[in-house]
Amino acid sequence: MLDENGNWGRWGAADERGALNLLTPETVVAAAGCVREGRPLSLALPIRGATSSPAPTTVPHLKGRPLPQHFMSVDGGDYAAGTRAIGAGLKMADDALIVTPHGTTTHMDALCHMWSGDELYNGHPAARVRSYGAGRCGIDKAGPVVARGVLFDVPRLRGVEHLSATDRVGVADLEAADLDVRPGDVAIVRTGWPLTWQDGPDAYWAGQPGLDADAGRWLAGRDVSVVASDNAAIGGLNEHQLADEDLADDLHMIFLWRHGIHLIEMLWLEELAETGRTDFLFIAAPLKIEGGTASPVNPLAVL
Repeated sequence: MLDENGNWGRWGAADERGALNLLTPETVVAAAGCVREGRPLSLALPIRGATSSPAPTTVPHLKGRPLPQHFMSVDGGDYAAGTRAIGAGLKMADDALIVTPHGTTTHMDALCHMWSGDELYNGHPAARVRSYGAGRCGIDKAGPVVARGVLFDVPRLRGVEHLSATDRVGVADLEAADLDVRPGDVAIVRTGWPLTWQDGPDAYWAGQPGLDADAGRWLAGRDVSVVASDNAAIGGLNEHQLADEDLADDLHMIFLWRHGIHLIEMLWLEELAETGRTDFLFIAAPLKIEGGTASPVNPLAVL
C-alpha cells in the first residue's frame, strides 16, 4: 500500500539523506571491525566508452539506454600528425567522459529518482525536480557510504550458478542466509545475472531476477541504509525490461520513496562471492553531482 509506514519525518522535515542517517560515527567504527584481511575488492563493472571500444557487446547494460561515451580531445595520433607540444618535450592526453548511469554501469540511485504523486521522499515537492537537476534529494545530498556490508548469495544458497530470469528472491531466501542484519548495514543481493552476458546480450535481456516486494519490506524493516544488487533494477524485470509489480509493490517505491533507502545497482559480485565472506567493510562515494538522479560508483568490499 502506498500509505504504509516508512521513514518520512523520522530525521526531520528537511531530511534529504534518508536511511543514510543511520551511518553514525559509532556505526562506521563498528563496521571497520569487519576488516580482517586488509584486502579490498572492487564491486564495479568497467566503464567502456561505446565510441572507442566494442562496449555494446562486452559490458552488461539494459537495451536502449545511452551507453557511456569516451572522447579524447587530444591524443598520441594528434602529435604524430603535427600537433604542437604544450612545452619543450612535454605532451599530454586529455579526454572527456559522458555517462548516463541508469541501466548502463554500476551506479547509486538518488532519492529523487522515482516518486508517486507530487512528492519526493519525505514530502519534498516533486516540482523541484527540473531540467537542470533536482533541487531536493539529489545524489549530492547522499555523501560517502562507509558501512558494514552483508552479502546474500542467493545462487549459492539455491545451489545454482545464477538465478533464472523469472526467479524472485523472497523472504525465505533472505532468512536462509542466516545473516545478522544490523541497522545501517548495506544489504547486497547476488543473483549472478551478469554471468548471462557471456551468452550474449539477448540472454541478458530475456528478463532479470530480483527481490520481490515482501523481501524488500523485510530488508527495510531491518533498518538497512542501502540495498545493492548485481541486477539492473533491484527488483525483477520481465522480457520487456519492465517491472511487473504494481505501484504499491514496486521496489524503487518501497526503498527510495517510502523508506529513503538508496539503491546501488549493476554490481559485479563474482570475486566477492568466491571468497565466501558474508560481512565486510563496504565503501562507496557517489560523485557530488548537484541535483543528480544517480552517480556512477566504484563500491569496495574491504575484507
